[in-house]
Amino acid sequence: MVKKTEKEWKKILNKQQYHILREKGTEEPFANEYYDNKEKGEYHCAGCQNLLFSSEHKFDSGTGWPSFYRTAKKENISEKEDRSGGMVRTEVVCSNCGGHLGHVFDDGPQPTGLRYCINSAALNFKKKD
Repeated sequence: MVKKTEKEWKKILNKQQYHILREKGTEEPFANEYYDNKEKGEYHCAGCQNLLFSSEHKFDSGTGWPSFYRTAKKENISEKEDRSGGMVRTEVVCSNCGGHLGHVFDDGPQPTGLRYCINSAALNFKKKD
């Protein structure tokens, strides 16, 4: 597990990444880096480079954020109850550094029926050749 002080996180993350990963923020829909990315590759945590998602499982949810119907490795993601904003949701965090990634919902496509709605700024994309 990656452990850093908030001062250390501020040195390695840009302002938007810090807001999302460390302060549980969100970014604007349809105005983020990966919502419409159709390239083949892997999505890693912007905080610690932990492998999170594959382009093979990405789909267009129409929400304006990158959406995936499964994780690349289930053990690399943790889920927590989130009661913020007057609703009950399931928060998705990186199991390695604890960074907030987004939320998971049960309205995704088959075969899982899940929709991992993830902030682009929480991710680094590594293109596959």
